[in-house]
Amino acid sequence: MVTGSNIIEVRGLTAAYGDFVLLDKISFDVRRGEVFVIIGGSGCGKSTLMKHLIGLLPPAAGEILIDGQNISTATGAEKEALIKKFGVMYQSGALFGSLTLEENVMLAMEEFTDLPADARQLVARMKLSLVGLERFAAHFPAEVSGGMQKRAAIARAMALDPAVLFLDEPSAGLDPVTSAGLDALILSLNHNLGVTFVIVSHELASIYAVADRVIMLDSTKKGILAEGSPADLRDHDSDPGVHAFFHREAREVPA
Repeated sequence: MVTGSNIIEVRGLTAAYGDFVLLDKISFDVRRGEVFVIIGGSGCGKSTLMKHLIGLLPPAAGEILIDGQNISTATGAEKEALIKKFGVMYQSGALFGSLTLEENVMLAMEEFTDLPADARQLVARMKLSLVGLERFAAHFPAEVSGGMQKRAAIARAMALDPAVLFLDEPSAGLDPVTSAGLDALILSLNHNLGVTFVIVSHELASIYAVADRVIMLDSTKKGILAEGSPADLRDHDSDPGVHAFFHREAREVPA
């Protein structure tokens, strides 16, 4: 459901931990309404890039614009308004174990809205219904499966009706059937609600299933090795690293 305009613009981003540069002056755009996936080998900077995109880490250089606003320099009311434009699902789900699924979804509304308790509960039930968990609203995270926990985490990320959802390894630790169900949910939310997704993933089946476009990060290059649709990169990119990733081929490790 890509509309053509950019909702995220990354310009000359350098991500570093002290003197160690992980990503060096990378630039890319995320189009409104697309499912955009960040891929690459272990240690290439996928999760670090995600943390920069959601404002958890400041860039060493460059800028990140969400809807035209720089998330790194925004402060006060401007920063709060910007944060409301996106939701985040962390790899483990990161649900609070002492709260029910419904209470987990209500958290952001308690923090960022003036809705009364009954309205927050109604919205939480609606979000859980969108991910197929309306019957489990009163359950605690430990009482549901891993796949259901991730669905609940997506419902929580959607609590404030964000334009962008960031998902960190949504399929990690899930069996193939549950993972396929989560892929179907992502596509449904994208097609029916127009939600833009930015996903970190290394699961090839899920990447092929959901991605409109991917960028592949590379630790040696400290940047973007390839960009395009998964099928095009699989079938036409001649770079050995890209070929090895999409064809699951082992590469020699230097002695």
